[in-house]
Amino acid sequence: MKKCSIPFSPPDMSDLEATEAAAAIKSGWITTGPRTKKFEREIAGFCGTEKAVCLNSATAALELILRILGIGEGDEVITSAYTYTASASPAVHVGARLRFADVAPGSFEMDYDSLEGLINEKTKAIIAVDIGGVVCDYDRLFEIAGRSKNKFKPTNDIQKALGRIAIIADGAHAFGAQRGGVMAGGIADFTSFSFHAVKNLTTAEGGAAVWKNIEGIDNKNIYKQFQLLSLHGQSKDALAKTQLGAWEYDIVSPAYKCNMTDIMAAIGLKQLERYGWMLRRRRELVEKYNAALHPLGIKTLDHYGHGHASSGHLYLTRIPGINSEQRSEIIIKMAEQGIACNVHYKPLPMMTAYKNLGFDIKDFPNAYKQFENEITLPLHTGLTDEQADVVIEDFTEIIKSYL
Repeated sequence: MKKCSIPFSPPDMSDLEATEAAAAIKSGWITTGPRTKKFEREIAGFCGTEKAVCLNSATAALELILRILGIGEGDEVITSAYTYTASASPAVHVGARLRFADVAPGSFEMDYDSLEGLINEKTKAIIAVDIGGVVCDYDRLFEIAGRSKNKFKPTNDIQKALGRIAIIADGAHAFGAQRGGVMAGGIADFTSFSFHAVKNLTTAEGGAAVWKNIEGIDNKNIYKQFQLLSLHGQSKDALAKTQLGAWEYDIVSPAYKCNMTDIMAAIGLKQLERYGWMLRRRRELVEKYNAALHPLGIKTLDHYGHGHASSGHLYLTRIPGINSEQRSEIIIKMAEQGIACNVHYKPLPMMTAYKNLGFDIKDFPNAYKQFENEITLPLHTGLTDEQADVVIEDFTEIIKSYL
């Protein structure tokens, strides 16, 4: 008998978003235009970067980052075995060889020591994953990249300017997180963000790329490359072409189509206005869960601590001693109580696409151990204190026989 229905992660939409989206529709300009450009400026300001570019997904952002870095056939890209496919597939899309690093024992972050052993002369980028909204230890990653400079063989101007392996953040979960007082987006060389429907800040679908200044490289030129790659290689965007007499344009490369629309940006602009409260509410819920579950010995992602603050995107728990079958039993029992739970993540070497690329989960034992007893509880800004109490009560009651 269901006591209530508690969804896992519904979007938090208000009349503000609806009104602004309607205004965009009625304006006569619904594709990439003034609202998208304003959203880009506000994202850059929020992250502390000079530029941002809005696209139709974080996956597109990550792929275009690799293309702007000139990464392709003959190169290697390293990412975590413990992530969603969007962290890894862009490397395959550009023709690079994908390498997986295992996570550290008892951690959702890559094992930085074993990662260093994967670096060779073909390595051009490391894609770190800010899982659940917790920013990785980029100081360690930059140290590793620095120690590997002697192996690095640049093949274009931007690689020469970096002078080392590029450190890229898959920040799909991390918009609004910070580490060492620096906002996500201003830490790694390049960062991709997701604004998908289940993310903290959503544009329904959508994403963005931001980057730090690179000495000797013009940010305006990087932004222009993103624009060309995301709009068929067309020398003018649709907004510029509407100027009187300005129809003429060129196609400078047979590129891609992954721009953000003004309708999406309209939603994002109003989401961003409300985002401070959203982050605070997520922290309240995380701390409520922690207070109830930590005394039981439940292990959770460390969202807030000395020198770092998460975006509070996902509440990952690990139940000591259980196996994957028991984990599934618990999730089903929670569903029977009307509570939707999830698992983040089934490691990529367990997926057919990556098995077909030659990966085997046996080579990533720490990732499997993290996965087999992981359960993600509902965490979203529509969750009331009363609903959170129900989640805690039912979860506690169900798992006590497994502890």
